[in-house]
Formats: sequence, structure tokens, C-alpha cells
Amino acid sequence: MGRLIFITGGARSGKSAYAVELAKGISQEVTFIATCIPKDQEMKERIELHRKERPSNWKTIEEGKDVASILLETEPLCKVVIIDCLTFLISNLLLMNKDEDYIKDGILRIVDVISHAKYTTIVVSNEVGFGIVPKNRLGRRFRDIVGIANQIIARSSHQVYLMISGIPIKLKEGGNG
Repeated sequence: MGRLIFITGGARSGKSAYAVELAKGISQEVTFIATCIPKDQEMKERIELHRKERPSNWKTIEEGKDVASILLETEPLCKVVIIDCLTFLISNLLLMNKDEDYIKDGILRIVDVISHAKYTTIVVSNEVGFGIVPKNRLGRRFRDIVGIANQIIARSSHQVYLMISGIPIKLKEGGNG
């Protein structure tokens, strides 16, 4: 049964760096699934900075739509998978006009694949529920779907961390469900 670690928190709270450190402590055989689809130069530069923070021997796969299929192909190739991040994945799908049920089913499929895997998976996602209610419909849909997806992942996780100002706060330890 695959082990699932969930790291959530606000923007720039240290989630990705903590995921990298956790993975290093588990194994050097790591696959990093990057879900961001860069739309501008600034985002490309951010991605490059993140890439430089990871060990060069790690395998990086860029997939912003169908993470579950990538996880199925990853099975014997590594000991740890990092999915960074769930919020970009959801944003990508919303911008492709996918509805809430489609996205929720995709998240459930990811959890199902992880539950049968032999590797540890670390999922990174933003906690978007601490802020104000977005003023437009798309923003509210995004916030709501991310909240539902985060609950699904957290409920299925063996460990859950909330990052605040670079400090991990353990919210859940042991078992899943």
C-alpha cells in the first residue's frame, strides 16, 4: 500500500522546499511531477529556480492534466513521487472547461493509484480557504474545488503538514482515512 504525505499552506510558505527535504530523507530515487503549465516568462523563471533546488539525479515529469496516468507508469522506477502542485493541476483543468465532477474524479483516481503503489507520494497544494471570497465565479469555483480536493487528499493521507512561514506543523500522523 502506498504511503501518502500531504503538504498544504499559503503561497510562498515553504511547501515545495519541505516536500523536497522530506523526499531526500526517504530516498534518492525520486520522480518529481510538475503540474504547472507556464504561461509567461516570470512563471518560466520560477519553474527554473524550483528545478535548480532539486537534486539533478531526480527524474522530472511535466504533466498538467493527467497525473494518475503518470503515476501508473512510475511504479517500479522510484521510491518517492512528489506531485507539485495540486492547485496548478486544478487550475489547468478549470481553464480547459472541465467541471467539478471531472476534477473530483481525477483526484479520486490519483488517490486510488497511490493507495496501490509501492512508493511514497508527497502531494503539495495551496490552502486557499483562508482568504477572502473571490469576487468572480471562476475564482469561487477554483477555491471550492481546491478545498474539496484538499479534503480528499488529506483524508487519504498518512501524514498531513500545514506550512506557515516555512515551519511545518503536523496535523495528522499515522494511518489514512
